[in-house]
Amino acid sequence: MNATSTTLPAPELEWKLPSRGQVGMYALIAAETAIFTIFVVAYLFYVGKSLSGPTPSEVLSPPILYTVCLLSSSLTIHFAGKSLRGGHVRSFGAWWFSTIVLGAIFLYGTASEWHRLIYKDGLTITTNLFGTTYYSLVGLHGFHVVVGLLGLATVMLFAIFGAVKQEHAERIEVLSLYWHFVDTVWVVVFTVVYVVGR
Repeated sequence: MNATSTTLPAPELEWKLPSRGQVGMYALIAAETAIFTIFVVAYLFYVGKSLSGPTPSEVLSPPILYTVCLLSSSLTIHFAGKSLRGGHVRSFGAWWFSTIVLGAIFLYGTASEWHRLIYKDGLTITTNLFGTTYYSLVGLHGFHVVVGLLGLATVMLFAIFGAVKQEHAERIEVLSLYWHFVDTVWVVVFTVVYVVGR
């Protein structure tokens, strides 16, 4: 009695092109990463070389609370995208708004630190090499947070007026990539400025 074995054809793997939005965002992130790398290297190169004070150890204290807020916003924006993909627009709005609030709290933290450094500690961008590199690096990141918040706020307005639907989930993910990049960069900036540089 001969047993006949039947072999099923291997399923064809379908390769799907990434969206133009994702490709564009990844290209932007690559370019921005190069810019941040230059600023980080400059900060590390000049740290400790200022001829006059104040020095990082004298005036800087790690903004732990504001860092937690910013990193938490990566979770909220992830849950926002997940909610929209599942068709839960109201839940998306709540998570998205939470992301904006957390980002705004972080930006407030940066602004309050700068106010203290300038008016209490006398550290400006022209005070010494530390001031120049600190404000350049942290300011560059702050600028990207502002741009991200403007994008998030624009989407929030569309959501309030009911213009954000489940089919827009892919576009939302593109903006989320930018926000994750901003959060990731802050981990590097925090490490360089508040840990290594002190």
